[in-house]
Amino acid sequence: MTSLFPPSSSAAKAANATSNAGGSRPPRPVAAVLADRLDDVPVVDAAARLAVVRGAPLLLIAVLPPLLPRAAAAAPDGATARAVLGRALPRLARAGVGFESAVCHRPAGRGGRLRAARGLLDVAVALGCSRLVVSRSGPEGLDADTVMEAAAIRGGPFVHAAPPLPWVPLAAPRPLV
Repeated sequence: MTSLFPPSSSAAKAANATSNAGGSRPPRPVAAVLADRLDDVPVVDAAARLAVVRGAPLLLIAVLPPLLPRAAAAAPDGATARAVLGRALPRLARAGVGFESAVCHRPAGRGGRLRAARGLLDVAVALGCSRLVVSRSGPEGLDADTVMEAAAIRGGPFVHAAPPLPWVPLAAPRPLV
């Protein structure tokens, strides 16, 4: 099993112990759904904590705009995906958490309230994710409530809701003199 965590991390040791214990299967990845919003920061933090506690690899799913007709899907390591993952990478580097990336394109046109969530779940299940961390205030169709509803209809995976980033004033108010 190849680990996504640095060899010295406690998560790597837990993952190795889990994979070597009696022929058990390796832990399934924990996914963070990133939609190029400020709310991606709490999503990444929650997913990284969950992955470390579970001794599981971390998967970052970049949500990209719909594909143009006859266009090829973006690569998980392409420039477009890296732009969406940009807020997450410095936080993961400071925490020493490794990751893999994947891409989910939003559906083109209109197709019902759960269509985007169903596409996201298809990507997560195809990659073996057991847990998804999604922002409560995500974009339409990809907010935590909608993804939870789609996962309940489908029968999994488990969805965690990350709180939105709290509002903080840009600058402290100056005292009146």
